[in-house]
Parts: sequence; structure tokens; C-alpha cells
Amino acid sequence: MNKKFTLLGIKINILKNYDETFNLIVDSIRDGNRKFITVNNVHTIIEGIRDEKYKEIINNSFLAIPDGKPLSVYAKFKGIKNISRIFGPTFFEETLGRGQVEGIRHYFFGSSRQTLDKMKIEVMRKFSSAIISGTYSPPFREFTSEENESFIGHMNESDADIFWIGLGAPKQEIWMYENYKKLNKGIMIGIGAGFDYLAGNTKHAPKWMKNASLEWLYRLIQEPGRLWKRYLITNTLFLWYVFLELTGLKKFD
Repeated sequence: MNKKFTLLGIKINILKNYDETFNLIVDSIRDGNRKFITVNNVHTIIEGIRDEKYKEIINNSFLAIPDGKPLSVYAKFKGIKNISRIFGPTFFEETLGRGQVEGIRHYFFGSSRQTLDKMKIEVMRKFSSAIISGTYSPPFREFTSEENESFIGHMNESDADIFWIGLGAPKQEIWMYENYKKLNKGIMIGIGAGFDYLAGNTKHAPKWMKNASLEWLYRLIQEPGRLWKRYLITNTLFLWYVFLELTGLKKFD
């Protein structure tokens, strides 16, 4: 099993590259066991510190992918050399592309119908042999038990291998944890903004900003009204908590 390191009490996988990540997923699909994967950044780390249940969800995921650049920077500072950032939206597209050879079947759950339709067009344009087994845009509110049962039924009927869940953190991780065992087979992956990137609703930051851990700033420029409070609070808290942990002033269990 792939090794993990601990950041502020949260266990994150040490992943070298997209190849290794994809191969772990393919192996998991082949073993037939139902699993869920979390894609983690500063936001999910802070949510995990605030909510013990949410932390347990991340810590119990099959893979806790280091999506945010600060996570891999922290790991390297602690002496972990063979780790790279696995950026969620890029990982999403890489898996769609590589999965064509493996015949992997994909299911998209979340976001709006308009975004899902735009995604399907982009998938067919970029990955013409990718298999989309189904899509569903659920209501933007809490789901009833009857609705939830219907969603899972639709997923099982699709015979998909990977269920990409785009409900946004922390909702998508909580929903996956509560429902992944109801699948007949397959892996749920919480991809968050990955749907918007693939659909073209959100633009990728320039490479230099990604390398400088400034992707958050590029997103903030695109969506200031929605994201300014999240980034102001979470980024500041993250830096403060890391300082406390590194100096030994506070222990995060």
C-alpha cells in the first residue's frame, strides 16, 4: 500500500507522479473492492482540523491525494523527497485519457446539467475513446433518502468503474463516505472544481503560478465574490497551524 505522511493530524499519500496514482487506481478497480478517494488541499486540511468526523473520512480514504502545492512543499520540508503535487483537475483529465486503453467506464455526479453537457463535449473532443457510462446533476440542496437511493441505483445500473463526485468539499467527501459501500463495484473520487475546469468554466493558472503555489490567487481573481473569504481565512489558518506544529507549540492528533 502507498505510504502516507501526516500533516496537522491528517494523513496524505506520498505520490511520485500521475503514473503512480493512475496505476494504483487501476489495480484497485481490478481487485473489485469498493473504495473512495479524497483530493486534498489547504481547504480540506482546515476542514479536517475543524471537524473530527471529516478528518476521519480523509484518513480512511483509499487514497488521500495531495492536490494543494503547500501539502507537497510541507512534506519535502519534512524530508519526504519522492512526493509531487497531484493537481485534481489535471489528474481528472489524465485518468480520462489513460483510461481509454484500459476501457475504464466513468460516471459524473454533481454540478449543473449545463456544466455536465459541456464536459461531455470536451471529453469527446479530447478523449474520443473515453467511456462515459452516465451523468447526473443532483439538486443543490440536501438530498432526501428516496433521492439518494435513486442516485445509487442509477450509478449501479451504469456499471461504471470510477464515479467522479463534484459536490464541492466538504459535502462530497461526506457523501462518498456515507454511500460508497452501497455501490456494486467501483471507486468514488471527490473531484470538486475538476468539473468546472474540464467544462471550461474555470481557467487553469499559468504554470509559473502553479509552481509558486499561487493557483489559489488565480482562482480568487476569477471568482472573488465566492472565494475571497475562504482563501483569506483558510490560508491564514493553515500557515498559523503549520507554524504551531513545526515549532512544537501545538500537537495535532
